[in-house]
Amino acid sequence: MKKHTLDARNSLCPMPVIKTQNKIAELNAGDLLEVTCTDPGALNDIPAWCRINGHLVKEMYENDDEVVVVIEVNS
Repeated sequence: MKKHTLDARNSLCPMPVIKTQNKIAELNAGDLLEVTCTDPGALNDIPAWCRINGHLVKEMYENDDEVVVVIEVNS
């Protein structure tokens, strides 16, 4: 298991989800991806995408004007 980060700040919908999808395609099952966004819609959009695609949201929080979502990649 490796931990990866994705900076999706200053991207508006749907780009945070598209960037997340593209990055996860490069990762292995069990890896963690920490996505940082400034689009508040990512709080709903990224978890919804994860549910549809079988990935697990391990943690989600807001830090000032940023949204952070930690995802465990599943096969």
